[in-house]
Amino acid sequence: MRIQIRRVYEAPGKNDGYRVLVDRIWPRGVSKEAASVDAWNKDVAPSTQLRQWFGHDPEKWAEFKKRYWQELKANRAGVASLLEQARAGRVTLVFGAKDAEHSNAAALREYLMKELGEDAAAGAE
Repeated sequence: MRIQIRRVYEAPGKNDGYRVLVDRIWPRGVSKEAASVDAWNKDVAPSTQLRQWFGHDPEKWAEFKKRYWQELKANRAGVASLLEQARAGRVTLVFGAKDAEHSNAAALREYLMKELGEDAAAGAE
């Protein structure tokens, strides 16, 4: 699998490849050294308005993904850099949310996998 997700509070994996933080706000209590990210791509994070509306409520997940993907479609430059990294090798989307299944990183991974023409459900971590 080319793109995976990992909470910033977890230790980096030896096979993470290019690690990119995909949150708009730096995660609390984590130093830059501990996060061990290669980049911080705030541009692909959901807008503050969308993030606050969602509030990590699983009931809003489907609508959140729809709105977030619309934002991503309007942000071709930020998405293009992640797609380029994924084509070159493994990418780990790093995020701070507690609920990995309903995180912006999970939605972003699914979006990127579709852009790459790959099955997002295959090998999801």
